[in-house]
Amino acid sequence: MTPRLPALSISIILGIILLSFAGSLFYHVSPFTFDKTVILQSPDLEHLFGTDRLGRDLLARVILGGQVSLIIGVGSAVIASLIGLLLGVSAGYFKGLLDKSFVVIVDLFLTFPTFFLLLALVSYISASTLILIVVISITGWMGTSRLIRAESYRIANQPFIKVLTIAELSKLKIIFKYFLPLLAPIFFVSFTFGVSGAILAESGLSYLGLGVTPPNMSWGSILSEGKSVMEIAWWVSFFPGLMIFLVTFSLIQISDYLQQITNKKEML
Repeated sequence: MTPRLPALSISIILGIILLSFAGSLFYHVSPFTFDKTVILQSPDLEHLFGTDRLGRDLLARVILGGQVSLIIGVGSAVIASLIGLLLGVSAGYFKGLLDKSFVVIVDLFLTFPTFFLLLALVSYISASTLILIVVISITGWMGTSRLIRAESYRIANQPFIKVLTIAELSKLKIIFKYFLPLLAPIFFVSFTFGVSGAILAESGLSYLGLGVTPPNMSWGSILSEGKSVMEIAWWVSFFPGLMIFLVTFSLIQISDYLQQITNKKEML
């Protein structure tokens, strides 16, 4: 049975990306303008997402915050996935001392819970978009690398790889021409999970006040600002939280689809 394309999830992701990066072209309201006459105004035709406790338009802030959250999510996932790919392939193909060192390093990183490791790193560094990308990627490569290593072991033991090795074909050529195409499905599945994981990590840090700092904003920081007025102004936390949920849920659906495609190819 052919896996069903998650058209709705793809549409949601594309819609949110469009809203975040092109929304300001159509919605000409500043996310920084204070207006004491509309403090904590509920959603209406003038302010579609309502306003926050300083009278700032929430839709404009969600649009700008989405740019930061998506950049951090994608940037962190790209770096973490590439680190995982590089280390996993190297350990699975070259084996020996390199593989033993890989196991020790991964076990060392996994000794500490990822989120607490994030907290420890961020608490000593002044957070910015670039810093958060680097820190989240440093703490998020282990899962990808372990999957890549296991699959690289399997590929390295295939007869055609052994023939190519005996024929003294360049190791780099073997990796780039034969390993990477076979590892691509796992890489993309890990990448989609990595994006959602990075967005949730950034949101968690920002909610605790350790993420992006004002005047910059992200969905997590906007969500954090709404926790003090949640009982009287639900919309301040609801809309950024909804964006985080929609992106995470959609990416998980897309990841499941890619995983089903990969499993079906392996069965064939």
